[in-house]
Amino acid sequence: MARMIEELEDETGAVIKYKRHVNGRGLVSPSARVAESAYIEPTAYVEADARVGMEAYVGAGSWIDKGATVGDRTFVGANVHIGAGCIVGSGVKIGSGAKLGENAMVGNGARIERDTQVTAGAVIELKGSAAARAALTTPLRSPRPQQRDLRAARTPRAPRRAA
Repeated sequence: MARMIEELEDETGAVIKYKRHVNGRGLVSPSARVAESAYIEPTAYVEADARVGMEAYVGAGSWIDKGATVGDRTFVGANVHIGAGCIVGSGVKIGSGAKLGENAMVGNGARIERDTQVTAGAVIELKGSAAARAALTTPLRSPRPQQRDLRAARTPRAPRRAA
């Protein structure tokens, strides 16, 4: 089954193409990378070159701007704007109505309260025991296994002896 491309016109008159995400039916740019296990609400947008991790949730009316990254198991509330180039770590919770400026960085496990405005380029990180708990509860991704030539790895078998 081919995915339908939807075309929307922005305020300048430019036509932007989106596809519906399989989980939640949110609008996702064809050049964005969104995990299939992520849930994108039907009225949420994920722009070009953005990334949304595994089991992430993007609430209704939220907007993940160009080139932004949202980590695994991150919760993005309703009507949140994550600015262009932002990096949001794994296990982050962003309250409804929050706005993250361009190139802001949010560390793993951080919490951003509702209606908070984060300035462009700001860095939000956890300190002390909260950082240790976040590091322990956020599993590391295993590196992609390297491909190897299986023909070269085979060793000849010794002939079987008759019993």
